[in-house]
Amino acid sequence: MSGLGKLLLGLGGLLLLIGALLVFGGRLPGIGVLGRLPGDIFIKRDNFSFYLPLSTSLLISIILSLMLWLFFRR
Repeated sequence: MSGLGKLLLGLGGLLLLIGALLVFGGRLPGIGVLGRLPGDIFIKRDNFSFYLPLSTSLLISIILSLMLWLFFRR
């Protein structure tokens, strides 16, 4: 399979996984926690709210890095 074919298959699989998480995320145990992990910063004032998902971003980055490493290793 050519390099472009692998890339397109990988991106398609990633989009499928993200779509499934968005649709079923609230119903699966453990997945609904994403966005409310310890380390995520949420500040709410009278007319201002600020959300910075540090832990969630780090976890998603680690998972995607491992998936890409497994997919593209030789």
